[in-house]
Amino acid sequence: MDKFIHSVQLDEEACRGCINCIKYCPTQAIRVQNGKAKIKPQFCVDCGRCIRYCPHHAKIPVYDSVEEIKNYKYTVALPAPSLYSQFNNLTNVDIVLNALLSMGFDDVFEVSAAAELVSEASRAYISEHRDEAPFISTACPTIVRIVRVKFPTLIPRLLPLKPPVEVAAEIARRKALEKTGLKSEDIGIFFISPCPSKVTYAKAPLGIGKSQIDKVLAIKEVYPILLEHMTHDESKLKPLAASGRIGIGWSNAGGESAGLITDNYLACDGIMSALRVLSDLEDEKFHGLKFVELNACNGGCVGGPLTVENPYVATAKSKKLHRYLPVAQTHGESYPDLDYQWSAYVEYEPVFRLGQSFRESLEMMGTIEELTEQLPGLDCGSCGAPTCRALAEDIVRGEASKNDCIYLFHEYINTLAKEIAYLSHSPDGDGESGETGASSMDAYIEKLTTELDKRER
Repeated sequence: MDKFIHSVQLDEEACRGCINCIKYCPTQAIRVQNGKAKIKPQFCVDCGRCIRYCPHHAKIPVYDSVEEIKNYKYTVALPAPSLYSQFNNLTNVDIVLNALLSMGFDDVFEVSAAAELVSEASRAYISEHRDEAPFISTACPTIVRIVRVKFPTLIPRLLPLKPPVEVAAEIARRKALEKTGLKSEDIGIFFISPCPSKVTYAKAPLGIGKSQIDKVLAIKEVYPILLEHMTHDESKLKPLAASGRIGIGWSNAGGESAGLITDNYLACDGIMSALRVLSDLEDEKFHGLKFVELNACNGGCVGGPLTVENPYVATAKSKKLHRYLPVAQTHGESYPDLDYQWSAYVEYEPVFRLGQSFRESLEMMGTIEELTEQLPGLDCGSCGAPTCRALAEDIVRGEASKNDCIYLFHEYINTLAKEIAYLSHSPDGDGESGETGASSMDAYIEKLTTELDKRER
């Protein structure tokens, strides 16, 4: 399986070559070359930040169509807890769950119910391995991918438990098999996702061999369909809800930590803030922590790029919705044989390594430092790279040249122009014969023209 399958792609026709995206990408995975953005797949972690900040909507999320429901004999919807916070004046989760049945699903299983099971499993695991704390949450696939490529020393601190969506998928498939007697391939497990990161997880999961999720739908695509099927007449609703404050709270930043019932935690949201926390964690700046919850999206999952509501409004809606619910409604004793732990180890992917050996990387690093000193240090992005140092790295990798910097290019052109002017006023071509001098000037003019044409392209 391709290690770098992604759910964030570029629409080249919509791309105008602006440099907004390169400034916002947390892993510097985007370059602008020949007037178009280019995403380096080995650096991308599918956070979806470029989707939010691209003014031309050229960065697009890839997810499955609602029409895929027709391709299975029996389908189960897995609504993310962040789905509930998209609706105004929602007082009962059953309204959304019943609407999912009305729109065509045969059954539903709440991811928030699975979140309560994972909270229990997390409490038990951390208690048993307290000497290895702090543990980093693995519920957000983007965070796991960032640790995998940028913070290899933190890989042992990843909490080796399946995320709630995977646990929900396993339970949903098991129930569907028992209920219908169908073959597994005839049953479709559909996750309704707030972010592209979980679309990537379903295709190429980390920590397990294969996900039980068959298709991933976007909340923003399902939302308008659900509106048509929602009814607030509670006498017509089937009682389907099976989660409480802990489960639904997972949709907000800090919700997972709250489910651990401990004060020794750190909860952070936003990809740039998460990177800073990971860096500080690597430098051992934190003491006494048991758990570190990191969310790539601002506000947590309610801030995902595939949602429709403002994340801060959604946070308030979510808290209002679960205010009077019981603490939890789903417990581990209901699923005694469920395995929560990873079945595969997450391996370090050295995509940012410069050379094939330590010696070669060290030499290349020295060259990068020298090039960075020669560049203006403005980090303007005109070269198509986010920073001057990123350009220097691209030059060392053979993916760019110094003349990609507009300031160095201007200096180079001025030098060529001065040489041409000097030769044009020299009667014998700087001490050479007139024919040789003319030949030299023609060569400079051709070089100047070539460089200008290259820059224009």
